Amino acid sequence: MRTSAFLFFTLFCMALNGQNQEITPENGNSFLLGKITLNVFEKEPYREWYQKSYQDYGVDETLVHLFSKKLSHYRIQLFLGTWCGDSKREVPRFIKILKEANFPLENLEVVALDRRKGWYKKSPGGEERGKNIKKVPTILFIKNGKEVNRIVESPVESLEEDMALILNGGEYIPNYAVMKQ
Repeated sequence: MRTSAFLFFTLFCMALNGQNQEITPENGNSFLLGKITLNVFEKEPYREWYQKSYQDYGVDETLVHLFSKKLSHYRIQLFLGTWCGDSKREVPRFIKILKEANFPLENLEVVALDRRKGWYKKSPGGEERGKNIKKVPTILFIKNGKEVNRIVESPVESLEEDMALILNGGEYIPNYAVMKQ
């Protein structure tokens, strides 16, 4: 009982204190938790994998041009695990695409989810509640307060192709479509 009360208190305080919360469990493998800002990827241990994936990715500028104006009318929620291989691969690529499209980053909310037993795929602020987040990364495209579609874990074709379909009103069925609400 004491341990769970302490854990609850710790998570509650973290939620009150803001963004870029880091957890270092007993195994020493740190991960981020809750709302985070992109500048956290400038620090180790996140910098190494983030920068490599970001720099190695070649954005398809032609496809980005097809949706960049429409993208600015959306809000995006990005749920990731800094402990997850798929997130480490896809998130830096996705951020690079957003920057190439001149997306207003103030319309991007990035939420790092927990990996610990009993807290798996949860955040201290509960941003994932009601959104059926089962795989990470999950990228929600929100327009006028309503989710339009999502990319789950990895793109079906490529991030740019999937985004072009979503943002131009094409029929898009994400991986793990059963998880879309």
